[in-house]
Amino acid sequence: MNKMLLNGQTFSLFGLQVSWYGTMIAIGMIAGILCAYYICRKKNIDTSMPINLALYALPFAIVGARIYYCALNGVSSFWQIFEVWNGGLAIYGGVIGGFLGVLLCCKIHKYSILQACDLCAPCLFLGQAIGRLGCYFAGCCYGIEPTADFLKVFPISVQIGGVWHLATFFYESFFDLLGVFTLLLLIVRVKNHGIVTSGYFIFYGTIRAILEQYRDPAECLMLGSFRASQLLSVLLVIVGTILLIAILAKAHKKEIVNV
Repeated sequence: MNKMLLNGQTFSLFGLQVSWYGTMIAIGMIAGILCAYYICRKKNIDTSMPINLALYALPFAIVGARIYYCALNGVSSFWQIFEVWNGGLAIYGGVIGGFLGVLLCCKIHKYSILQACDLCAPCLFLGQAIGRLGCYFAGCCYGIEPTADFLKVFPISVQIGGVWHLATFFYESFFDLLGVFTLLLLIVRVKNHGIVTSGYFIFYGTIRAILEQYRDPAECLMLGSFRASQLLSVLLVIVGTILLIAILAKAHKKEIVNV
């Protein structure tokens, strides 16, 4: 979730004030595309696939991130939905929107959906890892106030408005990077499509479900009395587990038949 940028968290570029938050998001997107290109080179996959997927997934992701935020946070008017410069983007909305864009791309270009999702998963992790650093500059998505003094040090905690808060965006960025390397190892070693995707669902869902508990309530999108992202994270783990079991069961059955 992104609120108004804090004072001084922009830089000047050709006379224009550019937000560090938006810059980190853009860098994350570019890094994700380059990561996908690297995977395609390693796996002998058509190198036009990353660009094609990005052309569909990224616009859908931005729209999805905004709609998700507005749907749960509420807006005073319909036109406020389009005021993205005032902040209000949610990662889960971006993931859902991006997935719809991937589905459309696969339909048009005749790609395997699971293969495309496997390609996108580690790249998405990389984009999230970099994008989360933007939350530090924007002063959003921070955690609760730590009670122990030894936790009130950077980068374990950060000061927001003069008050120490757990730096949950740094924690997530670290685990997202760990997810990148984990999925890159998987994607070069496993042959069954969908395992890398299920790995993303389980890994990220678990990370987010835990960290969301330590997020400052004022920074959480709520669904009634529940934290929306935490509920969605649990659902993501369940879906990922079911998908993984189904893929492994199908592979095992195929081995038995071949024998």
